[in-house]
Amino acid sequence: MKATAHAHPNIALIKYWGKRDQKLFLPHTPSLSMTLSSLTAVTTAEFSASLAADTVMLDGRPVEGAALERFSAHLDRIRALAGISLRARVVSANDFPTAAGLASSAAGGAALTAALCRAAGLDLSPHEMSALARRFSGSACRSVEGGFCQWNRGERTDGSDSFAVQVFPAGHWPELRMVVTVVSAAQKEVSSRAGMQHSVETSPFFEAWVRQVDADLAEALSALERRDLRALGSIAETNACRMHAVALGAHPPVLYMKPVTLDVISRVHALRAQGIEAWFTLDAGPNPVVLCLAADAPRVAAALEEIPGVQKTVTAGPGEGVTQSEKHLF
Repeated sequence: MKATAHAHPNIALIKYWGKRDQKLFLPHTPSLSMTLSSLTAVTTAEFSASLAADTVMLDGRPVEGAALERFSAHLDRIRALAGISLRARVVSANDFPTAAGLASSAAGGAALTAALCRAAGLDLSPHEMSALARRFSGSACRSVEGGFCQWNRGERTDGSDSFAVQVFPAGHWPELRMVVTVVSAAQKEVSSRAGMQHSVETSPFFEAWVRQVDADLAEALSALERRDLRALGSIAETNACRMHAVALGAHPPVLYMKPVTLDVISRVHALRAQGIEAWFTLDAGPNPVVLCLAADAPRVAAALEEIPGVQKTVTAGPGEGVTQSEKHLF
């Protein structure tokens, strides 16, 4: 009863920010993302009668306290589905910074869910897997499948219709690139979960955000279908700014950007003024991601790496969904 799964983070082109149900992780709005090819989370999970309690290791460190309770709650969901009571050992590792605004919980949650389901003998459809991964981390539902995925808001109170669907496969736009710009690998001071709930409760801009997202999504889907980078980049950049405006409007404000984040954004604007199609998006963290085409990606990455405070860049194209592996972490 051991299995290993690989998953990639997804970066939202149209953001998810705010839950209408804290327990089921149901969003106020739909969202749209691209699964990345270059960054990977790997999780090995094993159910065993020899274990007296669940144990979790993440990036070589034991998970304890409230974080372990979160993992055990997800394990309980899967145990209930599989009709088993065995405790589990979980070992997970990311090849990119964890909890730094690069969707580590999305990749990790998808890999965790896939590995646990296989170890428990469950055979779920992609939509069932996506809905289950959502219960661990909302954005994890978008990393189950590859390419470009839309997380449906859903209407049912039990959350059964709130899952991600692939709207275009990775091969739909193979020339599209995201240049991930790491300006800080440190864990952010305010988690996405805490920041979005605080925004829902205190930001006067939140209701306007909810009203606007459907129009943003329609515009992004149309641009994606046409493979129109200028249109897609423009709405992705605007949508990201709107999300951060909601967080900045909370009381007290939630600020995820650092000075170097703004330097990167300024350089992206300068690149566009020079005729290079480059557009930024920014999740709940300090690390911008820049959309461009493959032909421009080396020049974009080089320009960003010149900025003091930028630690590195990673260029990724559209990636695949969750995969299984026979090479285990333990």
